[in-house]
Amino acid sequence: MQHTFRLPAVSTSAAEARRRVLRQLVKWRTPTETCDNAQLIVSELVTNALRYTDSETLDCELHMLGPLLRVAVSSSGQGPASRQPSMAGEEDERGRGLLLVCTLAEGWGVRPADAGRGHTVWADLPLGGAGTR
Repeated sequence: MQHTFRLPAVSTSAAEARRRVLRQLVKWRTPTETCDNAQLIVSELVTNALRYTDSETLDCELHMLGPLLRVAVSSSGQGPASRQPSMAGEEDERGRGLLLVCTLAEGWGVRPADAGRGHTVWADLPLGGAGTR
């Protein structure tokens, strides 16, 4: 199963991505814990794309891959595509998004966009809940 949707690169898109992910995962009868984690991850990935790229739109994808759910966000703009979570200090209000993705996902990564400009950040979630990392 696969579901994709496009959002404008605006500040309200993280919330809209969470709503759309939940709506689709409920249709697929996905376990509640996976739904919650997928919403959190898509929110982090969309927020990072908004913050660190100059893309005008964002493409979000959900794929059922056997026992895993893949959540992916693609941007066509230029910006960093780092595989390293930042090292936020205890008092920092930002910088923990990818650390959170690492904690919840079985695996995650960054790949060049299919169109050649931009990149896709993806995370695989077990359909039963939190990852094993």
